[in-house]
Parts: sequence; C-alpha cells; structure tokens
Amino acid sequence: LQITGLILGGVGMVGTLAATVMPQWRVSAYIEGNIVVFESIWEGLWMDCISQLGLRLQCKFYDSVLALPPPLEAFRALMCIAVVLSVLSFLMAIVGVKYTHSTEEDPQGVSIFILAAGLAFILTGALVLIPVSWTGGSIIRDFYDPEVPVPLKRELGAALYVGWVSTALLITAGAMYCHF
Repeated sequence: LQITGLILGGVGMVGTLAATVMPQWRVSAYIEGNIVVFESIWEGLWMDCISQLGLRLQCKFYDSVLALPPPLEAFRALMCIAVVLSVLSFLMAIVGVKYTHSTEEDPQGVSIFILAAGLAFILTGALVLIPVSWTGGSIIRDFYDPEVPVPLKRELGAALYVGWVSTALLITAGAMYCHF
C-alpha cells in the first residue's frame, strides 16, 4: 500500500509540474459556424501561444509581472507552492517507506514521515485544485455569458484536466498514507 501511495504521489507530482508549465489553461473556442480555423490561441500561467494551421507555434512570455491580473498572480503562486510541496511530500514518502520498521510491539511500524507525507500530499492536492477549478469555473461562466464577445470566449484547456487528475492522485496518495 505504501508503494502504491508512492507511485500515485509521484505521478501526481509530475502532473502538478506539467499543469504549471503547460500553456493550455485557456484555449480559443470556435463558435458560430467557424469551420475553417487557421489560428488556435492558448493562454497559460506564464505565456500565450498561437498555433497557425497546427504547423507553426509562437509563444510569448507575459511582458510584465506587474501588468498581470491579480487572480493570475495568485494562481502562479499557488501552483509554484504546490510544485515545491509535492516534491517535498514525495521525498518524505520515500524516506517514510524506506525507514518504516515493523516490530512485535508495533506491527504496523508507521514512520512519522509517512503521516507527514500524507498530510502534505493532501495539502498539495488542495493547492492545485483551487487555481484549476477557479479557472475552469471562470471559463465556463464567460463562455455562456452573452456580454462576452465571441472572439474572447475560451474553452477548458488540457492543463486543467491534468490539474484535476493530479489533484485526485495527490489526495488519494495522501489518504492512503494517513490511513496507516
């Protein structure tokens, strides 16, 4: 069970890092009969990208940190903290699995590192869930808002799905470690 938790936590850690760096948080939506589309716009935490005919990809980092909207700044911070915490959680889990001792007095022999890793994995999952779900909710709200112009409407990007899966894996790994 500890090895399974370690694997789930490791995959969740990699997914957290991937969701943080991926530019596909918001993807351009094609509405109102646009069948022939030459450009696809991706918006991420760190950069915007334009894909032309699926052949040419141009990405540009945001010009100024001070010009970013406050939610984006907060999401960046939360995801960076989640990446660091997921790495620390994974390292604690490795130490906990390696140094778990089973004796006759204590047959389970759970290390304090296992419990700490479990709590840290759950906290990391919550930190990832907040920006991913908030972004998803704002995309859906804007998509159905008639006041938002059609060219500004976006769809859920792949990074959000990676973030949700990572959240599920991290919380599952944390629950497994806290269950001991």
